[in-house]
Amino acid sequence: MYGYPVFVDLSGKKCLVVGGGPVAERKVRSLLECGARVMVVSPEITAGLKSLADDGKIMYRRGYYAPSDLEGVFLVIGSAGRGEVNRRVADDCAGRNILVNIVDDPAKGNFFVPAVVRRGALAIAVSTGGKSPLLARKIREELEKAYGPQYGEFLDMLGSMRDEVLRSVEDEARKRKILECLVDDTVMGYLKEGRLDLAKERMLSAYPGSGSQPQNGSC
Repeated sequence: MYGYPVFVDLSGKKCLVVGGGPVAERKVRSLLECGARVMVVSPEITAGLKSLADDGKIMYRRGYYAPSDLEGVFLVIGSAGRGEVNRRVADDCAGRNILVNIVDDPAKGNFFVPAVVRRGALAIAVSTGGKSPLLARKIREELEKAYGPQYGEFLDMLGSMRDEVLRSVEDEARKRKILECLVDDTVMGYLKEGRLDLAKERMLSAYPGSGSQPQNGSC
């Protein structure tokens, strides 16, 4: 059986991280990047987590995990330094149908956290189903080299132009052709070479907003 890959919207949702060490801090920062409201429960926390708590960016309860910590929680990360605590977290979440990932024993949870390359709105996720996080990391590092920051900037412009095309072009065949031309092989080649200026120029020529359209099926 394979996991079903999804990107979950965590905006404004309460997420619990059990544990306060360096791994927990990395998980907390990733959740914050996704707009989650993060609660941390741990007897001790890193200086970084303390700073986040002092700044009001996360909620922090000093102490040991209790089932009551799951009230109103959408997603849980079990990253306590003690295996028995993480197992209890997994069992409690399973009984409540709560999404839970156990860092030191992914099979105990019901979802895996992939290795992710982020370039603005572009996210490329790699998962090995918990079999080898190290392999996932290695592949992510290769992807980071292949997909540079230019992809994020290009995607922002592409998204705006796509919205304009969908709003302004009524003919379905023409609309489909323009959208294909916005990301044709030439554009992708320029991006791969890091030539963002040429990629933008090519994209603009595909839909200059003048009412012109690609001729003879070409871009």
